[in-house]
Amino acid sequence: MPHIRRALISVSDKRGLITFAQGLQALNVEIISTGGTYATLREHHINATSISEYTGFPEILDGRVKTLHPKIHAGLLAVADDARHQQQLHDLHIEAIDLVVVNLYPFEQTIARNGIPLVEAIEQIDIGGPAMIRAAAKNYRHKAVVVQPERYDSVLDEMKSNDGVISEATCLSLAREVFRHTAAYDSVISRYLDNLEGKSAFPDLFQLSLKKEIDLRYGENPHQRARLYGNFGSLFQLLHGKELSYNNIVDASAAAMLVTEFDDPTVAIIKHTNPCGVGSGKELSTAYDKALATDPTSAYGGIVAVNRPMDMATAQRVDNVFTEILLAPDFPEDVLSFLKRKKDRRLIKIATNLRALKEPELRSVPGGVLVQERDARPMVRSEFKVVTKRTPKEHEWQSMLFALRVSKHAKSNAIVYAAPDRTIGVGAGQMSRVDSARIAAAKARSAGLELSGTAVASDAFFPFADGLLEVVQAGSTAVIQPGGSKRDNEVIDAANAHNIAMVFTNTRHFKH
Repeated sequence: MPHIRRALISVSDKRGLITFAQGLQALNVEIISTGGTYATLREHHINATSISEYTGFPEILDGRVKTLHPKIHAGLLAVADDARHQQQLHDLHIEAIDLVVVNLYPFEQTIARNGIPLVEAIEQIDIGGPAMIRAAAKNYRHKAVVVQPERYDSVLDEMKSNDGVISEATCLSLAREVFRHTAAYDSVISRYLDNLEGKSAFPDLFQLSLKKEIDLRYGENPHQRARLYGNFGSLFQLLHGKELSYNNIVDASAAAMLVTEFDDPTVAIIKHTNPCGVGSGKELSTAYDKALATDPTSAYGGIVAVNRPMDMATAQRVDNVFTEILLAPDFPEDVLSFLKRKKDRRLIKIATNLRALKEPELRSVPGGVLVQERDARPMVRSEFKVVTKRTPKEHEWQSMLFALRVSKHAKSNAIVYAAPDRTIGVGAGQMSRVDSARIAAAKARSAGLELSGTAVASDAFFPFADGLLEVVQAGSTAVIQPGGSKRDNEVIDAANAHNIAMVFTNTRHFKH
């Protein structure tokens, strides 16, 4: 348990610095400081000794070397109850440093600026700071180390109530923060340098260093604990409603990613990450009507995402159906006020361009993490191949492309029946593609929708002709699929026999 008599302060983030230093001074703590921190303290009439005066050695190499000195590190690493350590300090005229207050050069903030030169980024790699805080953290039984300004008040309060002493439990807690802090700092540097070689998604050493964002009430089920890490809240801003659950976050993400596939005003309704219905139109309100019509039963309690600012006409339609979450790029004040009338409905602003996301997708498996690029390959019609005798008509092309955009967001095996501006039936997550086709058709009929003349998208190839014949029997006249089956010719022959237009994309869109 250190009794704080001497503190070394060197911070780039000067939030709360003066108040904290004044509190230390009031407790008769001697303060040692460096460079800009020293100047700031003196400007505010706080007594401090410069690092050069303390070590008897000047700061050199443009400040690259200032705290890398035996007088600093011996003062941090000496064990207070080790007689040999204390004798060596005495013999060398080295005094113990009891408290280190350091946060590191702002490397992450620097590289966030566009076009930052490499040489400037490199200069923001802190060397002395990590060495000091790691030394103090290693010696936590006898030293205290603070790296977060948010800790200043609690540390001061403990010192005031305990005659300048900080408990070993608190010191251990502070030490944990140090190693998390340095691990995150180094991972940012590592990722930045990997990016220079184009290894950002697949470095040789894959590191995850994410701050806790919120504790969740539970995971997928009430008996599972869960927590959200990262910066989800800056991309998806909760404007109203209860805190998001684990499943809410997963579903909201799926809905937002689906609706971003479309350029026209579009509405997507999601249930358990699968599309219930998707519609496009000149106005969001008509797009919502089309999306809802696909499967109004499943839409109850679903997630609605739109790719335009929410308008009142659409908000009034959504208000008629129980909806867990509504996501939009923006909510005008009058619309927000209207939608807030239902306190349990979550309203989320999509505060980023999801198409521009570069982060890879991750999935945990026993013993490791799977990492893959996002399924963001552009759907270019000119690259697709018509493989049947009959060429699709223009409205069939539009229907196929609409269905294809939706199918890549439905769990495999996925079959999507569509018109040019809406889904007609969605079958997903089945062990058999034939079953997905039947389920999608059955849902369409149950909703009173006409399947005749629709187009169908399959997320992967038809392994046999039976899946194709199922959608033909339902009334579809055009099919788009990746191709690549050993029995492609059999499937093509079946399409020709029924005068069906079929297109191969040569790109599979499995979603497991």
